[in-house]
Amino acid sequence: MSLLERFFLERENAQLVVVDVQEKLCRAMDEKVLAKLTGNISILLDAAAELGIPALATEQYVKGLGETLPVLKEKLQAASLEKMTFSCCGGEGFMEALEKNGRRQVILVGMETHVCVLQTALELLSRGYVVHLVCDAAMSRRKQNWEIAIKTMTAAGVVMTSTESVLFQLLRVAGTEEFKKLSKLVR
Repeated sequence: MSLLERFFLERENAQLVVVDVQEKLCRAMDEKVLAKLTGNISILLDAAAELGIPALATEQYVKGLGETLPVLKEKLQAASLEKMTFSCCGGEGFMEALEKNGRRQVILVGMETHVCVLQTALELLSRGYVVHLVCDAAMSRRKQNWEIAIKTMTAAGVVMTSTESVLFQLLRVAGTEEFKKLSKLVR
């Protein structure tokens, strides 16, 4: 794969990973930023379902942080995978589920950017995956932590992107029925 090829998402090679968007953790987040995050993740989950892109979700220590937000949970095609490790890659069943799909591009979203999202991104890179972090669908309690994590992941080789960029890269062509349906999500 050439350097530029890693920047292009391909629907037949991509999968979406939603990291730890859980009820109790969300209570600690800025409400406005959280609303944007959940809205953008909803868009990506709708697009994944429409385009046949697998979506996985994780939950960190459910007993303490609760389950995935109901608004997102209802859009998931599979149950969330519970974990105790910060990196999703260390959670039971996560790598098996990811590898089962045979897809090497990971669209990564969730929280907190500087902990679980960062460690997951770095570990996925080390395993040869191409990681696209959707910056407007990832957050931390403190903006400074989010900013530092973004810089770290950029330096490591994670592709920084946005919800709309992901959507239109996966669609590729205007005027199709998929385009008409999914482009409405970002208008």
